[in-house]
Amino acid sequence: MAVSKFSDVDEYGFKREPDFDYQSYENIMSSYYTVLTTRSIRWQKFAKETDILTNPRKLKRFVRKGIPGPLREEVWMKSSGAFRLQQKEPTLYETLLRYEFDQEISDQIKIDLPRTFPDNIHFEQYKLGLYNVLITYAHHNKAVGYCQGLNYIAGLILIITKNEESTFWLLKVLVENIVPLYHTKKMDNLITDIDVLSELIRIRIPDVHKHIADLGLPWPVIATKWLICLYAEVVPTETALRIWDCVFLEGNKILLRVGICIVISLKREILATDDISTLIGLFRALEKNTTLMDCHTFMKNVFTVPGNLKRSQIDALRRQLYEQRKASRRKGS
Repeated sequence: MAVSKFSDVDEYGFKREPDFDYQSYENIMSSYYTVLTTRSIRWQKFAKETDILTNPRKLKRFVRKGIPGPLREEVWMKSSGAFRLQQKEPTLYETLLRYEFDQEISDQIKIDLPRTFPDNIHFEQYKLGLYNVLITYAHHNKAVGYCQGLNYIAGLILIITKNEESTFWLLKVLVENIVPLYHTKKMDNLITDIDVLSELIRIRIPDVHKHIADLGLPWPVIATKWLICLYAEVVPTETALRIWDCVFLEGNKILLRVGICIVISLKREILATDDISTLIGLFRALEKNTTLMDCHTFMKNVFTVPGNLKRSQIDALRRQLYEQRKASRRKGS
């Protein structure tokens, strides 16, 4: 039996599953390493030549092809607007760290810390930093406080940046600007975007949408974790990071594109299922899916396979579905 040259732990410290498909991964990475090398050289040149924000078209093109790991913190901070916000309030994070923390929120976070990436061999060293980021943000934004899901988002950002303060600012931009009202108690925009994703799939791949409905699997069961965690702990780590590269620059419509692309990539398998438990298992196994493992090809497909998806169309659909939900609630009360 051939032995893989790859470790059972990935480059971010996550343990691979015992049934991890090393052969497929090896086939994918043999070409992806070449891509990474080429992109790294071009990114280094781009980042040194000028302020990346002065060339938005080139920045978008480069981001969609992937940001090299060593540059992710800098590019995420600049492309998301987090760096600009930090410059306006440079002492905010240090000031928040000195607050007297609410005991109930502190206890909630402490309960979730051991549950955050237990399969990451390096995460022990990040737990205090993650606690600091989550507790300071909870006190900074009392409308959100602490919501489950934030630990996975902030935890993965911290693994990449290794910087508490950058993690705080990136979390702030995500929660307040990129996916607002996803993590509040009512989760209004999260619920709306799950409805939007369902409707976009109904329009683009009606046979799949009908099959899922016929088997009785509600879209919130499928997509809540996808959106609330921004695909962290859902898809392979490098694929999640490639998604985030684009989300920090282009916003939340990327999350919908990714969702549509996942469902289209699983079309054959979905239509072959004949019971709800098999269908649930299919969606729960995305981390091991070889199509999603090939992050470079998958991200190319994200911008082509779902077709044209204008922000104005998404916003109109959001308004329509939100009003329908409100009307339905009024009728039921």
